[in-house]
Amino acid sequence: MKIALTAREKNIDTEMDPRFGRAPFFVVYDTEWGSYSFIDNEQNLNAAQGAGVQAAQNVVKTGADVLITGSCGPKAFRVLQTSGIDIVVGASGSIKEVIELYNKGELKAAQGPDVEGHWV
Repeated sequence: MKIALTAREKNIDTEMDPRFGRAPFFVVYDTEWGSYSFIDNEQNLNAAQGAGVQAAQNVVKTGADVLITGSCGPKAFRVLQTSGIDIVVGASGSIKEVIELYNKGELKAAQGPDVEGHWV
């Protein structure tokens, strides 16, 4: 299984970024191999609109099964959910800590977005 997380830096010891669409990086953790990869999301940091949808498409391309983030808007949520990705919102802490919480079953998939869209 692959878990994607929003990150402030390309480092597994970094704090999660609470934003989804405008997080600078995604960390993708492969539970089978215990390996990490880093995906740059820099093109969306200053996007006028559509950052969430573009970020969601980037996460889908990684083959992630789960996305863990602080918050996720309705359009990005729909793209991720349609692609079969479980979305966990409200997470905070270091990447390592959040993965441990998820593996212990302490983080659950959201039933819907937790913020309103900016361009609805």
